[in-house]
Amino acid sequence: MLSSAHTEADSLILQAKEELEDAKEEASGIRREANSKATELKDKASAILNSANNESVKIVADANSKAEQIAGDAYKALQKANELEGTIKAMQNIIEGYGDKYLVPTYSLLDELAEEFGHLEAGEMLKKARQLSTKMTENGTGAKCDYVEANRKEIAIRFVLDAFNGKVDSILSKVKKDNYGTLQQKIKDAYQLVNYNGTAFRNAAITEAYLNARLDELKWAVVAQELKWQEQEEQRRIKEQIREEEKARREFERAMKEAQKEEETLKKLIEKAQSEVAKANEEQKEKFELQLLQLEEKLKAAEEKNQRAMSMAQQTKSGNVYIISNIGSFGEDVFKIGMTRRLEPLDRIRELGDASVPFEFDVHSMIFSEDAPGLERQLHKLFLKMQMNKINPRKEFFKVTLTDIKDEIEKMGLNPKWTMAAEAKQYRESLALEEAMKKDVKLQEEWVENQLKIDPVSVEEFEETSSN
Repeated sequence: MLSSAHTEADSLILQAKEELEDAKEEASGIRREANSKATELKDKASAILNSANNESVKIVADANSKAEQIAGDAYKALQKANELEGTIKAMQNIIEGYGDKYLVPTYSLLDELAEEFGHLEAGEMLKKARQLSTKMTENGTGAKCDYVEANRKEIAIRFVLDAFNGKVDSILSKVKKDNYGTLQQKIKDAYQLVNYNGTAFRNAAITEAYLNARLDELKWAVVAQELKWQEQEEQRRIKEQIREEEKARREFERAMKEAQKEEETLKKLIEKAQSEVAKANEEQKEKFELQLLQLEEKLKAAEEKNQRAMSMAQQTKSGNVYIISNIGSFGEDVFKIGMTRRLEPLDRIRELGDASVPFEFDVHSMIFSEDAPGLERQLHKLFLKMQMNKINPRKEFFKVTLTDIKDEIEKMGLNPKWTMAAEAKQYRESLALEEAMKKDVKLQEEWVENQLKIDPVSVEEFEETSSN
């Protein structure tokens, strides 16, 4: 019986091996067929792309030829004048520099992109744009020339392509998320100058189609950089929010523990006071009853504090919306409208005024809300046009009067306390001290001496810094 089982097992193993080999062969066949189809589709796509490029070049050439036939010498003269004008402009840009003339807001590049379009997809589009440029170089549609002799024509075309591509590759190596306009103009200027110099080689010139292909590379490179930066900013914001939530959570827990401890202490004191009242005579009783009443009021306050901390910990949206200013750092009528879930919201304000700005913030209003993020968002929308940073909406500073902010908040049925005048204490004191030191050398020396005690440096180092 055991022998029969072994034989049957061997037979099943052999059958399984045969089936496995058949499956492998079938899989290989499917893979070969898939690869063959993929190659066929890729070749077909390349052929369509080449055909489209060739057709576009032909259409442009035919249009130019027709225009020349109709207008004759006038068309040639106009074309030449336009080319020279472009060349002069390119030379001026190179001599004078680009400055801020060609700054283009990067978000204008993103208008046509879907919201879910990420930097990886933009990277794929950049790859395709580069493939198109390479293909145009290979199939000869990247440049043109009037030489009849094939060898001379090829050398002239290769010369202008190498010259143009060298300039463009150097320009593209400097791509950042915020320099699209300048780099775009640099590529256009390179196109003008290379084509101008190419006239010495029977009008060897880069085609407009090839210029556009390389400009597409720039566009997608900048878009990829911008989207990558946006994703990093979003991650930074999320991490900041998590840190803020964690601080708030720790604060709530600490407040609850402190309140519970205070409650326990007060309950013991109340018990002791009640015992004293029971034992006391009429004269002492009045004194102990007053003490008992005070303890009961303190206990009630501690219970309310504990309850508030528990409530805020449980409600993930409750918090305070703050209106703050910093005249010394940002000037008049500039307000930050932000939100914090901290139990002690002023701790957050103090953090904002730490090392990043020269002066502390003034608090104009602190508005508690069950939906603080919603209230903050509503106020941001109301003052959207007054937003100071038109590129990064996460910067919550607005150029608006405090009266306008107050009016809008009161329209919502909210009546928080307001401090309309900014104290700007350190800023105003600094201005006054500056003026006084201009008139009083001794005062200035005393101030310098005091500062050096706070942050010691050598006299020589200080004098060297002052002279610079």
